[in-house]
Amino acid sequence: MSGEVQFKSSVGVIGAGIQGVCVALNLIKKGFKVTIIDRDEPGESSASYGNAGHFSPYASLSMNRPDILIDVPAMLISTTGPLALKWNYVPKMIPWFLKFIKNCTKNKMMHTAKYMHQILDLALPAYDELFQEIDVSHLVENKGIIYFWNNKDLKSRELEKNVRDKLGIEQKLLTPHEIHDLEPHIKQIYHGGVLYPSARHARNPKKILLKLLELFIKKGGKLEKQNVESISFTSDEKPVIKTDLKFYKFDKAVIACGAFSKKFTDQVDEKIPLDTERGYHVHFKGHDHLLSRPVIFLNRGFGITPMEQGLRVVGTVEFGGLNNPASKKRILNLVNNAKYLFPELKDHYDEWLGFRPTLPDFLPVLGSSKNYKNLYYSFGHHHLGWTLGAISGKIIAGMIANENTNLDLSAYNSKRFI
Repeated sequence: MSGEVQFKSSVGVIGAGIQGVCVALNLIKKGFKVTIIDRDEPGESSASYGNAGHFSPYASLSMNRPDILIDVPAMLISTTGPLALKWNYVPKMIPWFLKFIKNCTKNKMMHTAKYMHQILDLALPAYDELFQEIDVSHLVENKGIIYFWNNKDLKSRELEKNVRDKLGIEQKLLTPHEIHDLEPHIKQIYHGGVLYPSARHARNPKKILLKLLELFIKKGGKLEKQNVESISFTSDEKPVIKTDLKFYKFDKAVIACGAFSKKFTDQVDEKIPLDTERGYHVHFKGHDHLLSRPVIFLNRGFGITPMEQGLRVVGTVEFGGLNNPASKKRILNLVNNAKYLFPELKDHYDEWLGFRPTLPDFLPVLGSSKNYKNLYYSFGHHHLGWTLGAISGKIIAGMIANENTNLDLSAYNSKRFI
């Protein structure tokens, strides 16, 4: 019939965060019939709501580096430090930690940096393609991001600079005077810093996510608010997604539900060592004049982003799984750190805990399941899920559409964990 849309095939996407929505939107633009399934209201309390809001194309260097291992004991002891453990979770974390330690060599660090850089380099252009169809004029700012530090751990700062230089990442080293000129309200505790001029930040990540989701639905996509319980396969390997309400049969399926993805990869007998870094945020209202761009204080491992909701203070890495309650100590740590930089801050509000899905080699899982050809993965982006949403969605949609690519995608495949 004239004008009738010819769908290539049906795809079910588990997860309505930035990964799932970007996968779904890229697929529907290619003519697939797409359904997103998620138990929660999109953007309500997930990592896509509570993240730092950074678009960080420079962030190729991850936590798997030789110097981190030396620093871990001191980080755990420090009350103001960036790392914490829920001790009841330690036995479950041991296998992950052992794999992580194996990935903290110089060669493994550079392998991760190389393959993170490959996709980070394409991250902003991929968002620009999606943003052509929605209005983000007041929701994305292009002012760069500043990292700064005191006079401790300077060898680590030198390592970061050298790796980014080697990868060709744009960075501008800052003197204390230059930091003060750019952000005059920060307490002058810094020894040096760096500006990443190509970085951007979101004024409200939730609003951007909902605009992308609205575009997906406008183009014919479906959103089902149901709790996915299991995934199985028919005799011809078509995925069947069972929710608390019904069964859905698709031609292909994508698991893109962040830290919750492991439940489903375990069901299909893929032993992917996914765990979660718990991150926190608080907001301070009425202090918008204090910052014009995001800043990160590296020695204490936290950052502050100016947003519509106020100054969003984010940070800490806490290993404690999905079920432990939020730690008041980590919230207090963020509040005290923020007041250390800005003594004029008053009461905070909106305490939030979210989950970063992290693999021991700090590379995401992008690609098809090793056991089922019609099942695809897009998760494990650790601190960079927001930055990598659009490019991950573009890559997965291209794979499902059997398009050729000049990217080397082997490093992201789940087969690396065999």
